Amino acid sequence: MNTTNYHNNQEIWSEILPGGHHWSGRIQKGTILQFQALGANANVSIFCVNAEDKLERFNMPDSLKGQHTAYLTASNVLYSDLGRVMASFVHDDHAWNDVICAPSTAIQIEKKYGQRTFQDARNDMYQSAQDGLLVEMSKFALGQVDLSATVNLFSKVTPDDEGSLSYISSDNTDQIIELRFEMNCLVFLSAAPHALDNISQYQPADVQMKLFKALPLNETDICRDSCQQNRRAFANNARYYAI
Repeated sequence: MNTTNYHNNQEIWSEILPGGHHWSGRIQKGTILQFQALGANANVSIFCVNAEDKLERFNMPDSLKGQHTAYLTASNVLYSDLGRVMASFVHDDHAWNDVICAPSTAIQIEKKYGQRTFQDARNDMYQSAQDGLLVEMSKFALGQVDLSATVNLFSKVTPDDEGSLSYISSDNTDQIIELRFEMNCLVFLSAAPHALDNISQYQPADVQMKLFKALPLNETDICRDSCQQNRRAFANNARYYAI
């Protein structure tokens, strides 16, 4: 496990994302957003777009193909659809983050847990990750047509010999994931359950979020230098932000 510290340990802000709830905000280039699971059944579906050009978005196929992987963890990055790095996984206690299953939908949540509406339960309603993300995206004039694949932090999914996917249950309590942002991003989050989570009750864990100032990149870097494609993507960032 990587033990290098990539930030200055001085919190810029902190906030708790309650289980089942959603959040959005602008995260600046050169900062690290830390997620800490406060319970066993944590899942955070995350989607990013370029804050200066909302047509540039997280691209799941390129992120997996370019890094020769089927999941994301420390040393991996999120590619945009223009071949640039949006964010880098500099720390990951969970070690496997699903990128294939997409955010849970309202149909999946109702089928598994039943229906509990805002009218009946207020903030204790049962909400899907997709619906939560779309609520947050609407605040920035984005909608369903703009939402593609997400990364599902703290969630591991593996295939069997026939290709069927299964959720691998684990106790995520106190696990930490840190994303270093390489681009000014609008970040959309939902802490609703993963679509394949087999827990019988709707009780997704709260997640502690903290923002830190990232330390400058060293001559060697866990993410930039993990493969040649990442080096090229970081070079694209350098050209994009050249003054």
